[in-house]
Amino acid sequence: MDKFKIIVIGTLLFCGLTQVCCYQFEPSGSSVSNEEYQRLMELRPFAVQLMQQFGNITQTNLDLRLDNRLPSQQDLLCLADMAQLMSGLSSRSYWALRMIDSWGSIPSGILYGNFFDMGNYDECIKTNKAITDSHSIRGKYCFAKISFRATLKIAVCFPSSCSADLMDTFIGQIANRLLNVTLTNNIVDEATCSTAEREPFDGVTILIIIILSVLAAAMILATLCDYFIYRDQSKLPIIIKAFSARANSRALFRLVEPKSNPNVIDCLHGMRCMSLIWVIFGHQYLISLATPKTNYVSLNSWFRTFFANFILHGFFSVDTFFFLSGLLLVMIALRSLEKTKGKMNIPMMYLHRYLRLTPVLGVAIPMYMKLLPLMSDGPVTGRVTFGDFDVCKRTWYLSLLYVQNYCLDHTWYLAVDMQLYILSPIFLIALYKWGKKAAGGIFVLMLLLCGCLFATMMTNKYQFYLEMGGMSGEALTKVYHATHTHAAPWLIGLLCGYFLHLNRNRTFKLNHSVIWLGWIVSLALMFVSLFALYPATQSGAAALTTLEQSFYYTLTRIAWPLSLCWVVFACMKGYGGLADSFLSSPMWQPLSRLSYSAYIFHVYIELVNDKRVRSTGYLSNYDMMLSFWGSFGFTVLMAYVMYIILEGPFGALEGSLMPKSKAKPKPVNDKELPVAEIPRNTANEVEKATPTPLYEEGATKL
Repeated sequence: MDKFKIIVIGTLLFCGLTQVCCYQFEPSGSSVSNEEYQRLMELRPFAVQLMQQFGNITQTNLDLRLDNRLPSQQDLLCLADMAQLMSGLSSRSYWALRMIDSWGSIPSGILYGNFFDMGNYDECIKTNKAITDSHSIRGKYCFAKISFRATLKIAVCFPSSCSADLMDTFIGQIANRLLNVTLTNNIVDEATCSTAEREPFDGVTILIIIILSVLAAAMILATLCDYFIYRDQSKLPIIIKAFSARANSRALFRLVEPKSNPNVIDCLHGMRCMSLIWVIFGHQYLISLATPKTNYVSLNSWFRTFFANFILHGFFSVDTFFFLSGLLLVMIALRSLEKTKGKMNIPMMYLHRYLRLTPVLGVAIPMYMKLLPLMSDGPVTGRVTFGDFDVCKRTWYLSLLYVQNYCLDHTWYLAVDMQLYILSPIFLIALYKWGKKAAGGIFVLMLLLCGCLFATMMTNKYQFYLEMGGMSGEALTKVYHATHTHAAPWLIGLLCGYFLHLNRNRTFKLNHSVIWLGWIVSLALMFVSLFALYPATQSGAAALTTLEQSFYYTLTRIAWPLSLCWVVFACMKGYGGLADSFLSSPMWQPLSRLSYSAYIFHVYIELVNDKRVRSTGYLSNYDMMLSFWGSFGFTVLMAYVMYIILEGPFGALEGSLMPKSKAKPKPVNDKELPVAEIPRNTANEVEKATPTPLYEEGATKL
């Protein structure tokens, strides 16, 4: 092999061979043998020796035969650019030194689980050396991988004219000659490569930028009109009031003292916000684990910690939302049915629900597809994912119809909740006409659906793998994302709401022993749901039996919402104590109103933050907390922006344009039913309050 080829390949090995994707890393097999480790260490001094030979390289002594194939025109251009690079190194040209300086090396701490060396991403891609008027050498940042028992990925930087296939040839030859290691193809994956060049905006990107710009401009103009033209707020036109940041912010940040309004379920604000924080916190862990870490050896032990159960079983936060959805739905609808004597405008219910939820989702989909890549450029952009947003190109219209449970992965909840809501008139009319008999039938249906879930897991042998904490693949789709598997919390919420509706005027006088028993049982159900699998993780077993896991997953779908029934009942009837004071605090009210936008866009913020990382991080609960609070702060900020330019205005316009109820119900004592307030809507617009616990109106207006 001629000198040029040795230098090029050796240099690339010096720069490359780092970064393991966490999905390829197996903690149990992460150790590297002494012989393998010594081979890796030989690359460091070897690379230094090769650097001393750069000055003698020219294009005339290139061997153009590559693995017994003739070079393509692209290969020739790459080799010519490499010759220019070597010449630049010989003359100590700044641009050439920058490319070499940006390379990674064999990472330190391999034995501790550090399989990444990310080099310097920006130094590489910002290299731009003009060779002729029509040609420049630009930096191309890629990852090269070498596998022993763990997969190392190391940053490489070479001219953008070089293909990944050519790099495979170079690295494979030098590895065989100097390391006695046979490397297969795909040492460098083109998908890991990045350059500074960007494709021009397509039509969808331009459209979403225009839409956001128009909404922002409308907000600014309406706010200026609100401040300087319409001093009298009573004369403010609806279109100005809808888009005014002043009016929307006033409604958003208005605080109401607990118990000051009998039509407010104060504790729901805190329950909703705590569940939202739990969702964001859990997703922060899942996304951050995909970024490079210096101590992956700690990952296996982390899964066995007590604290990890809060992350691994964070899906109970979603069950809380389903419980609240069913509870609020029945309390709202039954009061409406009593006022209208059993009449229900079902098409109007569906339309109102659709118009409330869809504008935010409709804007979010193209933002994730088109704007997220523009804001999250970094060396691990392709490695840090939360679902495949390319699916949206084929299924975006299905997402807006809520007939499927994916596109943006975390919005599966909206589809499931909408599908349950579409079925809700059956249960509501049955409860209104047949009362407790219908409630008994709903209870039996809930048990049958739980039995269906149990049978599905047993028949297909679906399991939770305790080391990785959850389902994946087919099990995730058919069990976790399936609508019927989340019907149990929703139906229990429905039954709880029916019970509270029947006893809205009743005063419960409970002695201290009953109150303590209620709280002990409620907390015990929560504790068992969260930590029932903890002993199994300590035993070292890879997984429980299918039967054990099926029982766990099925029974906790019932246990968790049952525990919430007592919390809501106790807080409403004056037995909440410290829990009621905390959950009913006014501090939750603004975040509660932002919860829908925060839920939709929190993954956007987390992906932007983690896709942009430039160096390996450290895996610890404290570092994850630091990442979470940063993401949470920007999530709340983004949710506020989207609220004042999109969610608030469209909600106000929809509320003003929807036809008013023609029914004239007789006056009802305000204390008959606890509800939660919604600014902008009047109390008699009951049929328009179609709840979803992630949306402030649905979670409060009865």
